[in-house]
Amino acid sequence: MKAASNKRSTETSFSLHPRNPHQGRYDLEALSLSTPELKPFLTTNPRAELTINFSDENAVLCLNRALLKHFYKVTHWQLPKGYLCPPIPGRADYIHYLADLLTTTRNSDQPPHDSSVKVLDIGTGANCIYPIIGSQSYGWQFTASDIDPVSVRTARLIVDSNPCLKGRINIKQQDDSSKLFTGIIQPDDRYDLTLCNPPFHGSPKEAQAGTQRKWRNLNKHKTETTQSSTLNFGGQKAELWCEGGEIRFLKQMINESVRFAHQVCWFTSLVSKGDNIQPLKRLLKQKGALHIKVIKMAQGQKTSRFIAWSFLTHFPKRSDLCSTSKQLYTHSP
Repeated sequence: MKAASNKRSTETSFSLHPRNPHQGRYDLEALSLSTPELKPFLTTNPRAELTINFSDENAVLCLNRALLKHFYKVTHWQLPKGYLCPPIPGRADYIHYLADLLTTTRNSDQPPHDSSVKVLDIGTGANCIYPIIGSQSYGWQFTASDIDPVSVRTARLIVDSNPCLKGRINIKQQDDSSKLFTGIIQPDDRYDLTLCNPPFHGSPKEAQAGTQRKWRNLNKHKTETTQSSTLNFGGQKAELWCEGGEIRFLKQMINESVRFAHQVCWFTSLVSKGDNIQPLKRLLKQKGALHIKVIKMAQGQKTSRFIAWSFLTHFPKRSDLCSTSKQLYTHSP
């Protein structure tokens, strides 16, 4: 990961979503006041700016706990050793852009802030980060699934340990490694959104090479301190790689989404590799998707994106967006 300072960034060419509270640089003084255990990890860089050592796993974990407590009222958040410790600012961006997607869909001026919005997170991981941010920022209801039993147990413990999350997030175990939606989406379920941060490497060797590149960048840019430049720390197999890599994973997701076309308004997923966009769009058109969007997000010096697709013939304006008749859909189960 890259270092962070308590001073605000003056760079404006790349910015997070306007509603993202993690703009500029980390306010480490404020964070250490709300989370005193962060204080031992604070140090100064050569410019006398307050920072932490982002090559220290414990420091990064403590910083994330401080951010979750300060911004999202989450007081208990712990990960098993070796599991993905995500950069929170970038994760929050995905949620806020999804809120924009719903705002446009509903022909509204404001993003929906209520529990009528139902969201499914595929591969939530032990950190459960997207449901935390989405439920606390907008009051949405989340179902979160994962194939890894340790991730499922840890995510459930996080939810059960925080009163602000209980009743808002339901964690489900995916028992079939060959399925994404099947076994999770039940016949009577309706979702406004699905989201996913897919594993983008195609093998353990490729994942290791990616990790080594991140560490080289960390050592090269130790003085870069904006929140949006933070990298992932750690990660298990299901979080980092799968056979065939990102493109195969997302093609499977698209193929499987057809079965649930009448139960989900917008299917979405992050796409790490820009070259994957065109083949994914071609497949979506072949499968009958009527609406396809690619939303770009700028985070520091990195541009990321997510793809969204829907099989709806039109979008109703009512608040219970997905609690509508099957006549709105082009596919049947």
